[in-house]
Amino acid sequence: MIDRICISINNRCNLRCKYCHFHEKGIIENVDMNVFSILDNVKKYAKGSFKIGFVGNGESFLDWLNLKSYIEYLDGYDNISVYTITNGTVDLSEEDWMFLEEHRVNVGFSIDGYRELHDMNRCESFDKAVKNVEEYKRVTGHYPTFNATVGEDSLKNAEKVISFFKPYGTRVTFSRMIGKYGISLQEYREFLELAKKEISVRRGGLDCTMYGGKCGSGINNYFFSNGKVYFCGNCIDLPPIGSSNTPFEELEKISIQFDRNYCYRETL
Repeated sequence: MIDRICISINNRCNLRCKYCHFHEKGIIENVDMNVFSILDNVKKYAKGSFKIGFVGNGESFLDWLNLKSYIEYLDGYDNISVYTITNGTVDLSEEDWMFLEEHRVNVGFSIDGYRELHDMNRCESFDKAVKNVEEYKRVTGHYPTFNATVGEDSLKNAEKVISFFKPYGTRVTFSRMIGKYGISLQEYREFLELAKKEISVRRGGLDCTMYGGKCGSGINNYFFSNGKVYFCGNCIDLPPIGSSNTPFEELEKISIQFDRNYCYRETL
């Protein structure tokens, strides 16, 4: 049973992060995709709780009006929850931040840790991102969640990374860096064990090994981008498994078999 999907609503980003595998592989396309059609399929299919992540190839806040319309389109469907991840460099108004809060959208800010580490990989965007984190806190009354990518430099400075997030008192999703600058799954899991002693760390279930869980691609979650559907964002350079309009009942019939303790990308 599918209970979550990610939708990449655009292919635009105002950063070019060092480790971004979408840009590294040259797989960004300019293809229109009817997101409302995908949401219609979710509405028809979802019987229990269902999670939609508006994340993917680009910075979703660069298409704020579209993102807002997609969130509004789900009004009344209390079984469908929404999250999005931002690089924190796009300024939203107080009204916009409150819109996300009132619609119970979990907003994650991509911050890798202390200034030097973050700026080294993420185009010196630390000051801008932290400024908007504080603005989010001022408007909503609480800090957002964080998404931090863990690479070799994070491992070398683990205590400093963990100490950076501790004062915020909110959950952190540590994502394992893969590809050219990647670290091993064992190194990543050892980092998570260290971090969870000090802060609230997301440990996924059947979701993604990049987030500390098991891979659910092709079982309970899929990735929509460029007018197509893929097993996951890491597999976007592999052939798609259907169009973005493929019914979820059909997607259920398409699966891949491998050891779910590992990322499918790394078993090829």
